[in-house]
Amino acid sequence: MKKWIIVVCILSAGLVASSQKLGKFGSDLGMKTVLGKDIRPPYTDVNNYFGFIEPGAKPDAEKGGKKYYYVYIWIPIAAPEIGVRMVSPVPESMNPEGTDIASETFTKNATDRASYFDTWITLERAVNIISLTDIQNKVSGANWVQLGYNDDCSELPAQPSGQKYNSLFRVTSSPGDPLKALTVGLYRIGFTTFKTGAVQGSFVAQIGAPVKLPGIKLSNTIAGLISTK
Repeated sequence: MKKWIIVVCILSAGLVASSQKLGKFGSDLGMKTVLGKDIRPPYTDVNNYFGFIEPGAKPDAEKGGKKYYYVYIWIPIAAPEIGVRMVSPVPESMNPEGTDIASETFTKNATDRASYFDTWITLERAVNIISLTDIQNKVSGANWVQLGYNDDCSELPAQPSGQKYNSLFRVTSSPGDPLKALTVGLYRIGFTTFKTGAVQGSFVAQIGAPVKLPGIKLSNTIAGLISTK
């Protein structure tokens, strides 16, 4: 038992990168409970998107009196599981590096780590879009299906208020169900606040998977997603 725990620690240390500055992002698949504690294998692929919502920014949608914003994702291969988490504000020790994506508004406001919001996130898939060439022609009539959502998660660091109001969830693919299968296609993270009010401040959104996602793309606009190399 002790040898097995040591191996897990070594594997975790080997995957430390900017994505791990929020703590290990682990998978549901392969999770074991040891001495009453859940031990999750670290995702082998974690992609970061840094964003900033400026005061008065126009939302991408309004639902139930709340303002929603989106981060669009192109996922190039089928995945057995996808994890999504969002933290606001971006920790002082965490900055874009390597293949991380940063929005123009984040770069413009990179020194503002005081503004933040109580995150509420969802993941949706456009079930009728299965290729990059489909996006531009079909996105206006896309059939978005919700795969998961979360408000508060105790796995993540607390916000400056001291409350653990950051968000995380994991979705396991159901290949036999076309609406719940994590197939190649267009996805989006929708985010807002739990309570009706303004979404304002910095955030980092992370997409994790237990397999490599070569060619994954992230952008806060469809145009940006298509133009991303």
